[in-house]
Amino acid sequence: MTTYDRPTAVTTDDAVVTPRHGATTHPELDYEPPAAKAFRYVAAALRLSLGWVFMWAFLDKTFALGFGTGRDGETGVVDRFGDAAWINGGSPTEGFLTFATKGPFAETYQSIAGAPWANVLFMLSLFGVGLALLLGIGMRAAAVAGTAVLVMMWTAVLPPENNPFMDDHIIYALALVALALVGAGKTLGLGSIWERLPVVQRYSFLK
Repeated sequence: MTTYDRPTAVTTDDAVVTPRHGATTHPELDYEPPAAKAFRYVAAALRLSLGWVFMWAFLDKTFALGFGTGRDGETGVVDRFGDAAWINGGSPTEGFLTFATKGPFAETYQSIAGAPWANVLFMLSLFGVGLALLLGIGMRAAAVAGTAVLVMMWTAVLPPENNPFMDDHIIYALALVALALVGAGKTLGLGSIWERLPVVQRYSFLK
């Protein structure tokens, strides 16, 4: 005959507690310090903020919403959904790579300004990284792709205008790496659900 041991009772100063199946006898191990909880939400807010930076750049260049694209630099006149929009044949890379690049890599970037493949890769990167950050999924891949885009944009304007070498592109890139390392997609995001998918468990770089 098979016998089963009765769960061990845990004696406290106030009562005797018999743990349920799957319950921990050390609730202090489940305790999250307020500072740790606050950090999770700050990291999530940072993730969402960076995600919106990438996604907004995609939307503005796609539809010429009048912020970075579709606005005349001299007159300030806005032409929303006009010829500058990517959907209307505008190039999301030509203006920046042609007129704003400087430094040792300027000629390289100017040579690919407006190339269809450069436009597509750039826009897919903005959309993919932005979507991943906003949803909290694929944080590792988003960190790699986002860092690559940001570093290339950094090298396109060397040296930075107000610092010998540091600018916001490097700060954003470091933030992306940090967010991936701390699993920021699990708070206010779908990271926990995403990581339980069989394909993600099989290929860890998708986390």
